[in-house]
Amino acid sequence: MPHTFYAPDLTQPTTYTLPEDESKHAVRVLRLSPGDAVVLVNGAGGVYAAEVADANPKRCQLRILQEQQVPRPTYQVHVAVAPTKNLDRMEWLVEKATEIGVQTISFLRCARSERRELKLDRLEKIAVSALKQSGQAWLPVLADLTDFSRFLPTIPPETTFIAHLEDGERTPLAYVAADGASCCILIGPEGDFTPEEIQAAFSRGIRPVTLGTSRLRTETAALAAVHTVHVARELASKP
Repeated sequence: MPHTFYAPDLTQPTTYTLPEDESKHAVRVLRLSPGDAVVLVNGAGGVYAAEVADANPKRCQLRILQEQQVPRPTYQVHVAVAPTKNLDRMEWLVEKATEIGVQTISFLRCARSERRELKLDRLEKIAVSALKQSGQAWLPVLADLTDFSRFLPTIPPETTFIAHLEDGERTPLAYVAADGASCCILIGPEGDFTPEEIQAAFSRGIRPVTLGTSRLRTETAALAAVHTVHVARELASKP
């Protein structure tokens, strides 16, 4: 299986030079040499078959042989989640959700959030690594930490669902996830959304859903939501 490299700035149709850190990794660690096959992805649907032209550890040059443009997924999966205090758990979520296939991950600052600030640099690098590992062609958008009250007006309520733990009737996400052309699931912090936040979502027409009978951690709930949507869509697409 050819090694994959991320090339977001790929503009030339015939050659591409890896940055110095990637060049060193390609030549010194992977021991690639002229003629070896590699794959480039730009995170925007572009997938390029290439080969090593010059195995320079500072400027490894690749020769592009074939280009493929993978269409953007017709169904958009969006999970909006309150990040946990332990950032490792959000890193795990970003990695696994990217592997499964998520188009957007938004981060919410809720009343009961333990983490009030978030830097995306590390999470974006993890998303790129997962993109390369999983063979995905589209890099998910990671949206910066936003107050829950400011986020609600930015999303279409008819295709947005809130997963909460309060009493009341809730529909299994799998029953409604396949409707429409997109789906956004709101996942609260470890202490759950407050009753006021839940009511604010309801007042905008956002519907409550359940992810099952177990009480899930924040990152587990978010990943379960992404996977549930994918399974529901796959089943709905079958004749």
